[in-house]
Amino acid sequence: MEHSAPENDGALELVGRLTTASNATFLATLGESEVVYKPIAGERPLWDFPDGNLAHREVASYLVSEALGWSVVPETWLGDGPHGPGMIQRWVDADESVEPVTIVPEGEVPAGYLKVFDGYDERDRVVTLVHEDTPELRRMAVFDAITNNADRKGGHVLPLAGGHRYGCDHGLTFHEEPKLRTILWGWHGLGFSDEELAGIRTIHAGLSGALGRGLAAYLTGREVDALGHRCEVLLAEGSFPRPGYDRHVIPWPPF
Repeated sequence: MEHSAPENDGALELVGRLTTASNATFLATLGESEVVYKPIAGERPLWDFPDGNLAHREVASYLVSEALGWSVVPETWLGDGPHGPGMIQRWVDADESVEPVTIVPEGEVPAGYLKVFDGYDERDRVVTLVHEDTPELRRMAVFDAITNNADRKGGHVLPLAGGHRYGCDHGLTFHEEPKLRTILWGWHGLGFSDEELAGIRTIHAGLSGALGRGLAAYLTGREVDALGHRCEVLLAEGSFPRPGYDRHVIPWPPF
């Protein structure tokens, strides 16, 4: 299940750099496709992710997304580019008219949205961070709980006009210790749907087969074991995780 570059796509050519990213991130073309290219050489070391590297975790996240069958992550693989090997991911044209995650005046939660937390804006006004209450975004929250995503910011949710939601920037995933940091806390404590439980069971079962063998190319054995343990805990509790009080649970900045 190891995922490699699609064949006959041609050489990767840089188009520009995405300057808002914390690591070196480029927009590039690969044959007829637009892609995002993150060279391993441009990754910044992180004190709490000492093993492996971010590119490998991004590919591992794609493998889990594919095993779930939910297409949370755009097609992602390891490949070579002008700055050396790195992560390559199909570019997604997000619908900028849609805001799956947004900030509204205090208490003015729109219909179809859930409150995450209150805070202050740059003018010291109280505002509320909210996100959609949709099956597509719920699946992303389940995916984040499975992969232990430590960096689900609002800008990491890519909306499509038809309702599908892609997630990006999955380098901070699969840590052995609890690291879930997300703005998708609106369902905390609510029970999983039958579809969501089936997805978690699929990942847990897959670790003893093709999925486990694929992940072994990108994660340590202890990280794969921790993934299995998270699935067991999620299935036993049957509900979305609740934010803990012993660590930071919101990525900063949240967008």
